[in-house]
Amino acid sequence: MKYMILTYASQEDYDGMAGKDTGKPAWQPEDFAAMGAFMEKLNNDLAESGELVETRALAAPVLTRRLGSKDGQSVVTDGPYAETQEVLAGYWIVECESFDRATEIASRLADTPAPDFVRATAYADIRPIIDGREALME
Repeated sequence: MKYMILTYASQEDYDGMAGKDTGKPAWQPEDFAAMGAFMEKLNNDLAESGELVETRALAAPVLTRRLGSKDGQSVVTDGPYAETQEVLAGYWIVECESFDRATEIASRLADTPAPDFVRATAYADIRPIIDGREALME
């Protein structure tokens, strides 16, 4: 079974990682390097176990466009969005034996090196990937 592990961040988080003043302590270069090394090891471990299907980090929310409709007309809005504090920051698609194993994999993210104020609010979602619309009816 395939599962998607999703992580989230705000524009403020992206700015802090880039060393910008957000009113919270900025990430230090060594913080960012430690996070990168951790993610690289996690990805390599999952690739070696054969469980990694794909993983990607996403650009900052300020670089996002949202498509919708208003009064029957298509609308494109550039990010970031005042109504949404946190957005999808990255994901892993893993193929493993069970939801419990996917949860075990995602739980490793709790060990991601980051400033304490970032770690205090970090979370991830794990969702099964379905193969067709029939699975939505189950």
